[in-house]
Amino acid sequence: MSENPTTDAPTTGEEESTAHYEPVVKLDQTVEIKTHEEDEDVLFKMRAKLFRFTADSEWKERGTGDVRLLQHKATKKVRLVMRRDKTLKVCANHYITPEMALSPNVGSDRSWVYKVAADVSDGEPTAETLAIRFANSVDRAPDANLFKTAFVQAQETNKPLLGQGASAESAAPAPVAEDQSVAPVADVVGSTGAPIADPKPTQDKEEAAPPAYVDEGIAPPPEKVTIVQGEEVKEPTTETPSAEVAHAETSKAAESA
Repeated sequence: MSENPTTDAPTTGEEESTAHYEPVVKLDQTVEIKTHEEDEDVLFKMRAKLFRFTADSEWKERGTGDVRLLQHKATKKVRLVMRRDKTLKVCANHYITPEMALSPNVGSDRSWVYKVAADVSDGEPTAETLAIRFANSVDRAPDANLFKTAFVQAQETNKPLLGQGASAESAAPAPVAEDQSVAPVADVVGSTGAPIADPKPTQDKEEAAPPAYVDEGIAPPPEKVTIVQGEEVKEPTTETPSAEVAHAETSKAAESA
């Protein structure tokens, strides 16, 4: 028997390649993606779902993500910014002006409806009717109430800075092209680890099936409360109240708010 197993081992017929190829493009610099929020402080942050009332008289979901109130370090102006999950595409970007009013939603104690004269999430200032809905909270004050408190405080801060009844152009933050679609650096890489250009955001299932209920153009779908194992569970419904009932419930909710 041979004492040298190396020489006696059968050959595989192929040898391992030792060729080395230089990359055509060397990525020796890190590309920094700015969100244009570096000069602002976060005053408020909470997860929510945003709806927009369209020209077709229906509510369409704009996205789900963190809604934030940001205050500029130099000008002290406060704006509301909301980005969608994953893509971080801006779905709301506007100043909180003194004339804005949060109206309680019929059939829900965790959402607000309000009108904004100049939202620049799509680039140009446009008037929008928005509805924002928050999750239920058990161990603290309702999320919707916490948002309202921060919203009113921002109005007081902006009152001397923006002025009552300011024009849409002067009461709108400057739109930034990069804000239209900003994705996390860690999630936007190829198989080689090289960064990839910003992907186009895909529409999720929730946006493909927006709420069908319309209450005279101001309220998302009402909610149905059922008791499951001793706990209240709120679910959206497709019920449409009459105009008289909607007016009565809106007035009642506004008086108790």
